[in-house]
Amino acid sequence: MRTLAIGDTHGCLTALDALLAMVQPRPDDLVITLGDYVDRGPNVRGTLDRLIALVAQCRLVALKGNHDIMMLDARGDADAYLEWFHVGGKQTLQSYGADLHWDLFQKAVPASHWRFLEETCVAYHELDTHFFVHANVYADMPLHEQPDHMLYWEKLDPGDARPHDSGKTMICGHSAQKSGRPLVLEHAVCIDTWVFGDGWLTCLDVEREAYWQANEKGETRVGLLNFRER
Repeated sequence: MRTLAIGDTHGCLTALDALLAMVQPRPDDLVITLGDYVDRGPNVRGTLDRLIALVAQCRLVALKGNHDIMMLDARGDADAYLEWFHVGGKQTLQSYGADLHWDLFQKAVPASHWRFLEETCVAYHELDTHFFVHANVYADMPLHEQPDHMLYWEKLDPGDARPHDSGKTMICGHSAQKSGRPLVLEHAVCIDTWVFGDGWLTCLDVEREAYWQANEKGETRVGLLNFRER
């Protein structure tokens, strides 16, 4: 059994498919996706279809990201819709061929996609040695007490980050690493490697501390977390 974490996907289906082809998730693998499945990339619809299908291939735990929350909030609020539209929602709507009017677009999104974002996706996941969140946490607060603004919105600042009181290593996304390589701290690893820009989509094998990457050109590469340079 492997524990695999996949960073922010942002509708980049070509990269996701290339990554899954390398990783080949098995039925006993625990695969934790870190959220932000929607917005900015070209194929949100296909990305959500692929993630929903992944449930049949492995033990999938899907976290919710701030962009996923913005899409959910946009369904019933014109102001929330306008904010979401300008930070990546436009690309999401285009992938569904959706009407751009705020009170009509939700009909173009399959019910299975809304259920995935609203019901399947969770706030965090915790194991004996690691925990997984989309964005960040307060170091002195248990996971079940963390406020939404930390779990979904707060960037990881390497100069200000502290180890969590649990002693567990945090695996997160959200803070885009434009170098294309994971950010490795003594107590945290960020695997949002900017796939929707000029970067890569990362899958981390948590126990082996190795990772696979793919980009929207379909290119792939592998690497190891270098903890000696933390």
